[in-house]
Amino acid sequence: MGQTPKIGALAVVMHQRQVLLVQRSKQPDEGLWGFPGGHVEWGETVFQAAARELLEETGISAQPQAFLDNLDLLLRDNLGVVQAHYLLVGVACEYLSGAPVAGDDARDAQWFPVQQILEGAVPMSARVPDLLRTALLADQTSARPDSRA
Repeated sequence: MGQTPKIGALAVVMHQRQVLLVQRSKQPDEGLWGFPGGHVEWGETVFQAAARELLEETGISAQPQAFLDNLDLLLRDNLGVVQAHYLLVGVACEYLSGAPVAGDDARDAQWFPVQQILEGAVPMSARVPDLLRTALLADQTSARPDSRA
C-alpha cells in the first residue's frame, strides 16, 4: 500500500470584523501567521478536529458551521520529490467565547482586522487570504434573505 495524504482541519473564525490567526512555532511555515488547525485524529470528524485544535492552540471556543474549501499542501525536497502531503480542510466556525492565548504548537494567537489580512500586511502562510475570501463570501451568502420565497 502506498503513501496517503494526512488530513488536517483549519478553523476559520471571524468576530467583530476580525479574523483569528496563530503564528506557527514549527515547520512548515514557522513564524508565519495562519489559521489555527492540525491533524484530524482517528475517529474524529473534521468539524470536531477544527474545534479541538482551535481550543488547544488559542483558547477560543467556536462552533463549526460549514466546509469552506480543501487545500493541498505538498512539501517537496530540493529535487522536487514530495516529502509530505496534507489535505487541509477549511472550516467556518462561529465564535462562542474566549480570548486568544497561544497554546500547543502556536507561538502567538491574535485577532487581526480582516482588511489587513486581505491586503497581505502580515507575514502569513500562502493561501490564507484566499481562504479568508471564501469565508467572507460564504458569510455574505448565508446572510442574504431567501429569494425563493
